Amino acid sequence: MPARLKPAPATEVADALTRLRAGEAEKPDLRLLVKHYLAVLEERAPGRSVEVRVPPYAAVQVIPGVRHTRGTPPAVVETDALTWIDLATGGLAWEDADAAGRVRASGERADLTSYLPLT
Repeated sequence: MPARLKPAPATEVADALTRLRAGEAEKPDLRLLVKHYLAVLEERAPGRSVEVRVPPYAAVQVIPGVRHTRGTPPAVVETDALTWIDLATGGLAWEDADAAGRVRASGERADLTSYLPLT
């Protein structure tokens, strides 16, 4: 079983966000931010009915409902790292990301509007 994600220390998140906003973020910054915000989502919306994927960094199962155990979950959200960070920090609204094709969401509970932003 994969290790559960844990939120990163606040100072590390702030430093990585500062570098990102300055256009100086590197892959370790993106990895830290993606995993941090997925961990926060996992804490705030525990469950296993929606899988949120941010390749190649991580994926979590969240939101109460039908439990998924094998194969493809009943609901999947997939996006890239920068879009996930923008959604998590409030820099991008779910509706705008969806309309622009920056997220791929399928399934009954795949709309994360009520859970975002996470900051």
